[in-house]
Amino acid sequence: MRARIFKPARNAMTSGMAKTRKWVLEYAPASAREVDPLMGWTSSSDTQTQVRLRFTTKEEAVEYARDHGIDAQVMEPHARKANVRPGGYGENFATNRRVPWTH
Repeated sequence: MRARIFKPARNAMTSGMAKTRKWVLEYAPASAREVDPLMGWTSSSDTQTQVRLRFTTKEEAVEYARDHGIDAQVMEPHARKANVRPGGYGENFATNRRVPWTH
């Protein structure tokens, strides 16, 4: 049984960091998905792909995988660069502008 251990990235549609602090163990699909000829839905006989285990630390996830005989690949997260503007949010309302500000 193969799995991957990773720390999820934040949702691209929001600036929030919810659900990105924990490590996730996710099983790799063991069989390919099939298309139902009548409805066109995709299905699979592999139910392990529906399982996502969450851990507070990477070490806990690796230890769980080792104890249960799971061949896990650890994917390190990329560091997020801070997005700080020089003037900050208050710069939008500054009264000492040299040029008029518009949208």
